[in-house]
Amino acid sequence: MTDTQWTALREVIEGRRKKPLAAFIIDSPWLPNWQGRTILDYFASDATWFEANKAAIEAFPDAVFLPGFWAEFGMCTEPSAFGARCSFPENEFPYAHPVIRRIEDIDDLAEPYPEKDGLLPFVLKRMEYAQPRMEALGHRFRFSISRGPLNIASFLMGTTEFLIALKTESERAHRLLRVITSFLSRWHETQRRRFPSIQGIMVLDDIVGFIGEGDFREFAMPYMKELYAPDLPVKLFHNDADCASSVALYSGIGINLYNPGIQHSLAELHGLSGGKLAFLGSIPPRDVLAAASPEAVASALRLQLASVPPGARVVHSCAGGMPPGVGSENLRAFLGVLGS
Repeated sequence: MTDTQWTALREVIEGRRKKPLAAFIIDSPWLPNWQGRTILDYFASDATWFEANKAAIEAFPDAVFLPGFWAEFGMCTEPSAFGARCSFPENEFPYAHPVIRRIEDIDDLAEPYPEKDGLLPFVLKRMEYAQPRMEALGHRFRFSISRGPLNIASFLMGTTEFLIALKTESERAHRLLRVITSFLSRWHETQRRRFPSIQGIMVLDDIVGFIGEGDFREFAMPYMKELYAPDLPVKLFHNDADCASSVALYSGIGINLYNPGIQHSLAELHGLSGGKLAFLGSIPPRDVLAAASPEAVASALRLQLASVPPGARVVHSCAGGMPPGVGSENLRAFLGVLGS
């Protein structure tokens, strides 16, 4: 992300920007195939990863891509540090296998070391190798990034098993979340220390959308609040599952920019949040941005622009991250509306 883009993003969050801004979360579900490469190529090769990100910023200079040159290995990134076996198909999303087979296994779970465990050292080295080339293009690392505590817990246990544990083994569920959160705090701190240009945090956790308000307050809110505690100007949260039971609490956690799903309109989200959040969204990603015609994409964005309530702070995007299959023509149609 360039200095100008970073300033524009902050202006939207702080309510100081009048000109519309477009931004998209991009990573392995979209970038490799958009450039004609496989997902495994993208993970395996520093050159392929860098060139895909470079191609995107050059093809769409009017878009802000978040978090920008994201060094990641899909959903395997953080679970790998806990010893999860990770599978990497040639051109499908990678996945981590559970490591907690019995609820008692939580008692023996050790906190990983971010700089030497799992795939995390490879993430840091990819960032290190990319930094001079990226900065030569006018871009800097701006965000420390991770999946959230509940998301990682669901990979380590299995989603159903973890959600059941919240009700049947709450003490152990808290211990699991405590270990994960302590690890994540160190992981974010490591990223900030190694790359001082980082001034934002981005956490992704769809599992918070699977639980009600009471469980959110008990099992998510205290741990997320800890992650978002550092004094940073941009605190981005992604949850594209239903947020009705939790979105009113996000600002109290420290979140100031939220990337939702398609369950609620921006006007509804503005009301549910009490006007305390900026939003990154929110046209349908799959059915419109990926599958519709360029004309339909432009029409959907125009409708969104017309429906934004007074006082709402919006970075125009799709709901959730950029989905697979979005073509360049549809992205140009989206950006063309904001540029016209």
